[in-house]
Amino acid sequence: MRLLYHLPHSPFSRKVRLVLAEKRLPFELRVEKTWERREEFLELNPAGTVPVLADENGLIISESSAICEYLDEAYPDVPLIGRTLAERVEVRRLVSWFDLKFNHDVTRHLLGEKIMKRVAGRGQPDTGALRVGYANLKGHLEYLGYLAESRKWLAGGNLSLADFAAAAHLSALDFAGEVDWSISAPAKDWYARIKSRPSFRPILADRMGGVTPPAHYADLDF
Repeated sequence: MRLLYHLPHSPFSRKVRLVLAEKRLPFELRVEKTWERREEFLELNPAGTVPVLADENGLIISESSAICEYLDEAYPDVPLIGRTLAERVEVRRLVSWFDLKFNHDVTRHLLGEKIMKRVAGRGQPDTGALRVGYANLKGHLEYLGYLAESRKWLAGGNLSLADFAAAAHLSALDFAGEVDWSISAPAKDWYARIKSRPSFRPILADRMGGVTPPAHYADLDF
């Protein structure tokens, strides 16, 4: 059985969980409190970050994009990185957009301050960082809405890793009640479609002591 070391509200962990579930690959989850710097885990991934996948063939893969690329090559029956060169280029561009730019502009400010600090017991949120995250989120939601309005899925005609990368970040933020969906109706409609997929159900079941997600968080009609 493959094993995924993760944190429930890490967007990068969620992205891998979604890909595994969409490909119908069975896996077990193990929460890894990365701030504890557990020696046995550092032997698997010296960077000390999640996610880390221990696949059933004995491979240990760290870093979410490397894991997802590996899964698409090793288990190609449900392709998620595109069917043509042009599709693969656009999927990879958008995955980078959300995992690098969106994470830098939005996720690390909002999720990092509201959830990750709480989990690791590192004090109160920085209000300045929150203001930056809120300001940046508007432009990103508008861009996502533009993509969703002009294409069937974010990278084109097929559901792809780009959709799961974006949804992983937004679902984590939505759990914390940090997404103003009124900013973009097309972005909201796209998110309602993707969170209605069976692969999303375990994500929407995640909970955290002391944090109550908004009523719409797990509502598939949304």
